[in-house]
Amino acid sequence: MVFESWLMFFIFSFAVFRLTHLLVYDKITSFIRAPFIEEIQITEEDGTVSTYMKIRETGIRKFFGELLSCHWCTGIWVSALLLLCYEWIPKVAEPIILLLAVAGVAAMIETLAGRMMGN
Repeated sequence: MVFESWLMFFIFSFAVFRLTHLLVYDKITSFIRAPFIEEIQITEEDGTVSTYMKIRETGIRKFFGELLSCHWCTGIWVSALLLLCYEWIPKVAEPIILLLAVAGVAAMIETLAGRMMGN
């Protein structure tokens, strides 16, 4: 599959970024990670709460735990999933990819704005 334009490449890139982040880090998808990863929260001496991931057991649970704890690994599979969906069911995939891309750009803008404001 060849992208029709550079714009499509960037749209896919932002969509992959956002979906990968959603699966690996966001609280809303912790139920997906729960069978494979135990998330341990520790209160540090300064009062901040740190979250650590402990991959569960062995076998298939370990495999998926390692996959879901690595944004590089998850990103490859998310890329493949979005590309296949776009190729096989474009009418369904296009609005989802666009939604994820817009959310990805918004997340990056929010991160940059926070850093510029000292947060």
